[in-house]
Amino acid sequence: MSTAPTPEPRDASAPRDPKSALIFDDPLDRQSSDDTDRGWGEQSGGESDSAADLKRFLDEKPPHHL
Repeated sequence: MSTAPTPEPRDASAPRDPKSALIFDDPLDRQSSDDTDRGWGEQSGGESDSAADLKRFLDEKPPHHL
């Protein structure tokens, strides 16, 4: 026979930390930050002329392509 004390039941009304709760909803039903052009680093300017395209090309070109 054990002499260990019996554990007391947990208080069901104790507040829980909402950050540690698991969420089982569908993660694909809401927009994430990379679903937009801004999330991929796109500029949100209305420029579409060839000078702006050349500037963007040169700005985004990796150094090993220069």
